[in-house]
Amino acid sequence: MTWIILILAGLLEVTWAVGLKYTEGFTRLTPTLLTLAAMAGSVGLLGLALRTLPLGTAYAIWTGIGTVGTVIFGIIVLDEPASAVRLGCIAMIVAGILGLKMTTL
Repeated sequence: MTWIILILAGLLEVTWAVGLKYTEGFTRLTPTLLTLAAMAGSVGLLGLALRTLPLGTAYAIWTGIGTVGTVIFGIIVLDEPASAVRLGCIAMIVAGILGLKMTTL
């Protein structure tokens, strides 16, 4: 269950990171409120996951999910570049996340 909580926290991190783009500098009320709610939820769920997971592992996986998810969103939705080097870097982040998951019981 802890891993599910951590994954949800990471997905909420993607939500707030993407939401920042749509707040237009926190000048749009609805995107700002949704972004702030996603931030609170993300950090709150990370805190719950930290009850049983090691800090370094949980934080690295949380930020990794956020990073990979945000880049993928940018590529698919915002037409950001998907160069081989960029995709290779994303693959290394995913490998790191999987490695941390496999070495943490």
